[in-house]
Amino acid sequence: MLALRPCCEHCGTDLPPNSTHAMICSYECTFCADCVDQLFTNVCPNCGGGFVPRPIRPAAQLDKYPPKKERLHRPVDLTKYQELYLKNKHTPPEKR
Repeated sequence: MLALRPCCEHCGTDLPPNSTHAMICSYECTFCADCVDQLFTNVCPNCGGGFVPRPIRPAAQLDKYPPKKERLHRPVDLTKYQELYLKNKHTPPEKR
């Protein structure tokens, strides 16, 4: 079951369960589309994987399967991220 984390890990932008702006990697690292597109260029700063849009959980299922409430806000050190980015930027996510 997807955690549906409530915010971007980097900038803290709210990402409610119905947000079409939420992006996740295979480990459910959660970032907003702006950070993914403008800063991380489809390379997850935590694991090096790629991103996909986070699915929307039907509103009727939110009571039974609620989203996470705990906000995980850990701004990425962009200087340290550069090494991971440079290693992966030319490799498609499915070949990393």
